[in-house]
Amino acid sequence: MKILVLADEESKVLYDYYKPGMLDDIDLILACGDLKAGYLSFLLTMSHAPVVYVSGNHDHYNNSSMQGCICVEDDIFVYKGVRILGLGGSMRYHPDSENQYTEREMRARIRRLRWKLFRHRGFDILMTHAPAYQLNDMEDLPHQGFQCFLKLIERYNPKYFVHGHVHANYGSRFKRLDHYKDTTVVNAYEKYIIEYPD
Repeated sequence: MKILVLADEESKVLYDYYKPGMLDDIDLILACGDLKAGYLSFLLTMSHAPVVYVSGNHDHYNNSSMQGCICVEDDIFVYKGVRILGLGGSMRYHPDSENQYTEREMRARIRRLRWKLFRHRGFDILMTHAPAYQLNDMEDLPHQGFQCFLKLIERYNPKYFVHGHVHANYGSRFKRLDHYKDTTVVNAYEKYIIEYPD
């Protein structure tokens, strides 16, 4: 299965310079936040793949603007046997902002997923906006990752952890691929393709 992962910045190749057929071999699109609703709707229209998304810290999505895209916030979505767990948002750095959470609040979100995790027997892809703590994150609070993501990975051992929020133009801290235990970590900034084994 070929999975296109996206985050934070619209790809000019896929949007401004799109050519018919560019997405024909893509089976699934995972959008990890801070992308325009119109961009995701465009990709949905131009491909045969479902577009699955979580919110970034700057997003204000609503059902009418997403036109057929699938929200997996605090949920597990199963596509062709692949279980995808979604947790959007970032570390809280403004007191009253949407889609921002303290470590404690993110842990509480994960606790509320216990029944879904039990029913689905875990998950294969953890899809978030923010990175995990000290795993592709940064030292400043807005770009710091969540420790509870590491515990989630340790417990359920997913094949992939896909996130955004840390941009390539932030300098030497950007890392496209990494590993944590048996999990492959992918920074989805702009675009990247994962070959998920059938």
